[in-house]
Amino acid sequence: MSRGERELVIQSPGGPEVLQWTPVQVGEPGPGELRLRHHAIGLNYIDIYHRSGAYPLPLPARLGMEAAGVVEAVGEGVTHLAVGDRVAYASQPPGAYATARVMPARCVVRLPEGIDFETGAAMMLKGLTAQYLLRKTLPQGGLAAGDFVLFHAAAGGVGLIACQWARALGLRLIATAGSDEKCALALEAGAVHAINYRREDFAARVREITGGQGVKVVYDSVGLDTFEGSLNSLAPFGLLVSFGNASGFAPPVQLGQLAAKGSLYVTRPTLFTHLATRESTQAMADDLFARVLAGDIKIRVEQRYTLDQVQQAHRDLEARRTVGSGVLLV
Repeated sequence: MSRGERELVIQSPGGPEVLQWTPVQVGEPGPGELRLRHHAIGLNYIDIYHRSGAYPLPLPARLGMEAAGVVEAVGEGVTHLAVGDRVAYASQPPGAYATARVMPARCVVRLPEGIDFETGAAMMLKGLTAQYLLRKTLPQGGLAAGDFVLFHAAAGGVGLIACQWARALGLRLIATAGSDEKCALALEAGAVHAINYRREDFAARVREITGGQGVKVVYDSVGLDTFEGSLNSLAPFGLLVSFGNASGFAPPVQLGQLAAKGSLYVTRPTLFTHLATRESTQAMADDLFARVLAGDIKIRVEQRYTLDQVQQAHRDLEARRTVGSGVLLV
């Protein structure tokens, strides 16, 4: 493996300037592992959390949670993939920011014909997140066609997929976003209402839209800035799903507040709990791939960067200048 391979390793948390590519020798896969060559690498807000230290990693740390490429070698015991397979993944441990890598095989799945590398790299973490939210993280009694749900940051990578998936399920998704342009994107993707939270009190608007009832579930990746309003948007017995902290960590939950607001539920799930086994990973990926191949979900790859533009990619992502998904091209 002497092809001038590179990987990105940070020596300490910090700003985009800590992102530096270094040469690496990529070895052979051990039992349960594979070696793959990346063609495209997904960019996600969790990469910012890892780089900044908001989600601490042991140092020195590798970054990147999703990519797509071709299998070059498989280790003992790997039977679901073969050399030459086109594959994609969202996986622990981090390390997708690399030209090639050896990694556990259990979270790597074959990429169907009809889905290219850019789409595969851009869709796995975000698409599987939308899958576990809308299909597995449900309020009391579940969700049925016609139900209202509230989704924050709906013009981002996860949000635009969720808007489309909700439409396919017959849900009435109320989107929030930080500009009129982003609200328009969410509506185009399938939201039935969109609220510019910089100009409107989104909780009051949600009450107006739902005839005072509130929504069954709020999916909130923003955190600090939206937490209180999210609680105020819920119907009795509603569920607040906090799955990110783009504006800062959500405040501590006062249990009495949940009682006073209508016997509410709050949960803080993670994708990788759902991806704990190869079987669950494959089932979730199959659900996502079926929606994409059927045309229910279109993955918007709106930002493309070379490897050497990785610092700019992080600046754009952190400043919320991006819409849809972005990738690093190898």
